[in-house]
Amino acid sequence: MTKTNAVRILESLEISFSLKEYEVDEQDLSAVSVAEKCGLDIDTIFKTLVLRSGTGDIFVCVIPGECVLDLKKAAAVSGHKKVEMIHVKEILQLTGYIRGGCSPVGMKKQYPTYIDESCMLYDRIYVSAGVRGLQINIAPQDLMTVSSAETADLV
Repeated sequence: MTKTNAVRILESLEISFSLKEYEVDEQDLSAVSVAEKCGLDIDTIFKTLVLRSGTGDIFVCVIPGECVLDLKKAAAVSGHKKVEMIHVKEILQLTGYIRGGCSPVGMKKQYPTYIDESCMLYDRIYVSAGVRGLQINIAPQDLMTVSSAETADLV
């Protein structure tokens, strides 16, 4: 199993987590596909999205896998008037991760991070471990601590 930057950080902070491996389908990197392959409830799988404000600030939103980010809510919570998703070609350069393997833990820089408040409905949720084919199972509060995140209404 690959030891990613996210995994190393969690281990170094002695945060409780487990890992779930799955077979990657390059044609379908969706959270729904991950849930099906892992036999997990889609509501517990959260995807990591990277955005840019109209002024060029980068920030991260982590939302339930089957949901669509509300850009107006993301703008409001981040204190910006306008925001947009970054282009897929920018993900690696900005985060150190690739599309389908972007983790809110261990990005190249610590960007402001917001996790949808629905995460608190669960004892544990899944987020990418930093590579395609590997998910971290973690308590939402621990994820918030390690990623310096706040909860917000994002969907």
